[in-house]
Parts: sequence; C-alpha cells; structure tokens
Amino acid sequence: MLLANRPQVTTDTPGNGLAQATCAQPPAMEKVPQRNNLAGVRHILLVLSGKGGVGKSTISTQLALALRHSGKKVGILDVDLCGPSIPHMLGVQGSAVHQCDSGWVPVFVDQDRSISLMSIGFLLERPDDAVVWRGPKKNALIKQFVGDVAWGELDVLLVDTPPGTSDEHIATVEALRPYRPLGALLVTTPQAVSVGDVRRELTFCRKTGLQVLGIVENMSGFVCPHCSECTNIFSKGGGEELARHAGVPFLGCVPLDPQLSQSLEEGRDFIQEFPKSSAFSALAHIAQQVLGRASQQSS
Repeated sequence: MLLANRPQVTTDTPGNGLAQATCAQPPAMEKVPQRNNLAGVRHILLVLSGKGGVGKSTISTQLALALRHSGKKVGILDVDLCGPSIPHMLGVQGSAVHQCDSGWVPVFVDQDRSISLMSIGFLLERPDDAVVWRGPKKNALIKQFVGDVAWGELDVLLVDTPPGTSDEHIATVEALRPYRPLGALLVTTPQAVSVGDVRRELTFCRKTGLQVLGIVENMSGFVCPHCSECTNIFSKGGGEELARHAGVPFLGCVPLDPQLSQSLEEGRDFIQEFPKSSAFSALAHIAQQVLGRASQQSS
C-alpha cells in the first residue's frame, strides 16, 4: 500500500479495489504545467528491452554514475512500477519524497545532488508491497511522474522501463514526446532468446518514432575475480549482430563482474571504487558515446 504521509498519486480511473491511493494530491499541484518541470532537462534517454532480467536497471544506474563522474547532472525516472529496484541499487531505499511548489522533489543520491531519482519504491509503505494495478492506473502514474517531478537543471534524464512493449511503454513515450527525447538505449544479453525479444523492441521504437541510440550487450562473459580473465559462459556477439542487421550503433559489451554485483547489492559506487575493472571501461565507453550523441543533437 502507498504511504498516507507521503505524496500520493492521483488516477483518472474509477476505483477497482486494487491498491487504491487513499489521498489525493493538493489541487494546486495539479495545475503545474508539465513543461515547467522538464524545461531544465537537456536530454532524455529511455532504457528499454523486450525481455526481463537483462540488466536494464543495472545499466541505468551505472550509466548515471559514469555520467556523474564525467561532470554531468543526471536524473533517473524509474517507471518499472512492479519491480522498482533502483532505490536499492543506489543505496537510497527507505528515503522519502517531499513536495514543493513545483511538485514532487526527487530523492538525491549524493550530497552534491548530482544524481536524483524518482521511483514508486519511495511511495510504498513496505518494500515487499505489490503494486496490483491495471493499465490505466499505471499510465496515470507515469504521466504524473513526467509532469509533477521537479527535476531542476539536468544534463541527462534516464528513464528505466519494465520489460515489454505495452501500456507503460506507450504511456511513457507519449508523455515524453513533447520534450523530444534523445532516443532509446536497448539492452540485451548474448543469448538468442534475449536477442529475439529485443528485436521486437526495435519494432516498437520504429512504430513509435523513437530513435534507437544503440544496443548494449550485458552479461557478455564472466570476469574471474582472481585472474581477471573473461570467460564466455553464455554465447557471445548476439547484441552486436542484432545491431548490425538493424542498422543501429552497437555501444559495447558489459561483462558479468562480481565486484559490480556486490556494489549493486550494497548500493555503492562501482564506477568510483573499481576503475580497473573491465566492466568499468565498458560502461565509461558507453557513457561517452551517449554524451557524443547528445552533443550532436544539441549542435
């Protein structure tokens, strides 16, 4: 259930008895124009995949950290409403979302306020509570997240999405379309099953007019914690082959690294603590390519 003493969501559908929000937001908040809260955001990038478990949230968090270490201010909008894992990955689970005159104030990950985060995970009374909502309620919350979060000045806003190509994705793209998103970053793993699902995500991007910034192959090999040798425990090259056939950029491979997994579990900054990791170099390279595409769009 949603906390009564935290900012509550409003929905545009009649109640159906499933995970109802008990408190409506203040009327003044509903009058805030959406453009005001995204006016200071220079670039918006969606992180997509047709398959679950490929590491979209991992790539989103590590890309945000890599961009921060490049001197950028980054926001993360977590629209994975049924599986909000990013608060845990960034070590801010249990934080509260507050209200200001412009809407909801996101949670800041660090003292410098260089990474801000908005997630439904901050609105749940208990972390194990399930969000049992039908599509219209999810869509209404996504629209509210887009319009009512006071991001301030950001270089990049990353939008972490759930698996698939359905309601949440359509609602997110439609809500963000007036702000001309930079595009989409697609995440896959090397296996053929994952690549096939991501191929459907490419079709989704074409149908919705969303530019594909590139494809990332996650879990591409396993880095031994003792000798640092990378072993391909899965197949390899599926993401690169998909990018070649689709005619979109291939941004790189990110290997499985026990140090990265531990950092995610403990909410630590992998980019800062393990600069010699092969996963670090891959993530830094992806971040630089994203910045390069953003610069091209700005020019």
